[in-house]
Amino acid sequence: NLGNRPANHATPTYIANHVNELAKEIGGFTVEILEEKDMKKLGMGSLLSVSEGSVEPAKLVTMQYKGGKKDAKPIVLVGKGITFDTGGISLKPGAKMDLMKWDMSGAGSVIGTMCAVAASKLPVNLVCTVALSENMPAGNATKPGDVVRSITGKSIEIENTDAEGRLVLADAIGYARIQGQCRLIDVATLTGAAVIALGTTTSAVMGNNQSLINQLLKAGESTGEQMWQLPLFEEYKELNKSKVADLKNTGGREAGSITAACFLSEFAEDTPWVHMDIAGTARTNKTKGYLTVGSTGVAVRSLVRFTENLANESS
Repeated sequence: NLGNRPANHATPTYIANHVNELAKEIGGFTVEILEEKDMKKLGMGSLLSVSEGSVEPAKLVTMQYKGGKKDAKPIVLVGKGITFDTGGISLKPGAKMDLMKWDMSGAGSVIGTMCAVAASKLPVNLVCTVALSENMPAGNATKPGDVVRSITGKSIEIENTDAEGRLVLADAIGYARIQGQCRLIDVATLTGAAVIALGTTTSAVMGNNQSLINQLLKAGESTGEQMWQLPLFEEYKELNKSKVADLKNTGGREAGSITAACFLSEFAEDTPWVHMDIAGTARTNKTKGYLTVGSTGVAVRSLVRFTENLANESS
């Protein structure tokens, strides 16, 4: 429903408020909302560089559900929530730009997963963080060539402002890791390259922990959500190196979905982490079975099953 809602309605503020309403309606989880002033104090220069040109303020929303043992480490889900993506100063072509209201589908899937887990009262601990922002061109918008610093201290050269999803995720992942969280899965409509590689029926999966990847793939297999693992070899990381900063936010045309995941891996560091690129699977332009045209809610079924499986293993 959030994915299908027009971007003039489903702003970062609207979605943050909606999450609060869902928490009251469903119960079982708490909500924390960081405003731009809070993010600035924390040093989230990467995320804030994306919202710079928009009149809509960015939000970082964290939901916590404590259904498991008190000392059990939580599963952490992070979602990309770009409520509308013009590309910023690196402006996208006008044709089909209306589809960019779906660029918050990763956040939508993460919110949906939290609601399902809380409603089902699963015996697990779950933390869900969504980074919400618009990406707009303006006189004060971030420019290609600008350098910003992330919450982890890493500097980033912004080579292309349309590679904004990895910028908001960098700080969201860094925020979760700095808080001591582990077992991270991020979900994002991140790259057109994932659509070229796998089309619109299969989500790309990458990460630094094969056990966690296998668990997610198993959950996808059992729910009918198709996923395929792509490699994160060290050679790909070279493509993200910058001459003026620690990293640049694009790795070029080759292996675009992989270099985007390599960029995110720099912020996950040694925390067990999996990245799910749903750029091709988040929406459909034709009716498929019980799915109608529009948002597919992809990843919700798999993430809930993944959570159920972990709950069964620990019980």
